[in-house]
Amino acid sequence: MTEQENAVLIKRRAQGVTDVVLNRPDKRNAFDDVIIQQLINALDEVNQDPDTKVVVLRSEGKHFSAGADLGWMRRMADNTRQENLDDSRELARLMNVLNHLSKPVIGLVQGAAFGGAVGLAACCDIVIATEKASFCLSEVKLGLIPAVISPYVVRAIGERQARRYFISAEVFTARKAKDYGLVHIVCDDVEAMESQCDAMVQQLAQNGPEAMTAAKDLVFAVSNKPIDDVVIDDTAHRIADIRVGEEGQEGLSAFLNKRRANWIPENN
Repeated sequence: MTEQENAVLIKRRAQGVTDVVLNRPDKRNAFDDVIIQQLINALDEVNQDPDTKVVVLRSEGKHFSAGADLGWMRRMADNTRQENLDDSRELARLMNVLNHLSKPVIGLVQGAAFGGAVGLAACCDIVIATEKASFCLSEVKLGLIPAVISPYVVRAIGERQARRYFISAEVFTARKAKDYGLVHIVCDDVEAMESQCDAMVQQLAQNGPEAMTAAKDLVFAVSNKPIDDVVIDDTAHRIADIRVGEEGQEGLSAFLNKRRANWIPENN
């Protein structure tokens, strides 16, 4: 069995929570083309799993991810333009799959999140980081650019900060990442981060699974769009559809009758 065969793990917890885990702590969880494909496959699997309600993207060891693996970068340097294009498209596919996953995704970041790992964080719905986590868009140091992750990173931190960090390759702290919008919650240490993750899972368990999927899609539908008749009509259709749906009917009934909705775990 090669090292890469266990580089991405799927761990199912109770209450519909599934962890997708980068498991190369000795390599600072750096990824290459093989691991990118494994991540895509793992995300597709949990997305199609009806028992998974929440996905947690995390890493083993001291660091979230150092980004691209050095061996992979050496191979890419020797590859043809077409081979580089094919590789880049797979990384772009990973970001797209993660960004548009139908389940809520919580990202846990400890230690370094460099290069493409910043893209992974930007594609998560909720990011919790430790105080000592650090972020860097380091590509220009190698004479490269953060190309396929850029749409997600720019949306997360805004054009102004992206212009600085894309060209400077400065390392920035978890606190700055929170100020910029990349991180939502900063914790003292890994233990506190795990506790915050558990609390967020409990929070999400209160909510209708289909409603959370629809709410996530709603953000994509209205983001950066003019508030015109098309958007207004689309949002009206969306709420009308969900009100008459099975989950919407159950949620309204539970609220009006002061009872627990049927999707909430008994011990929540």
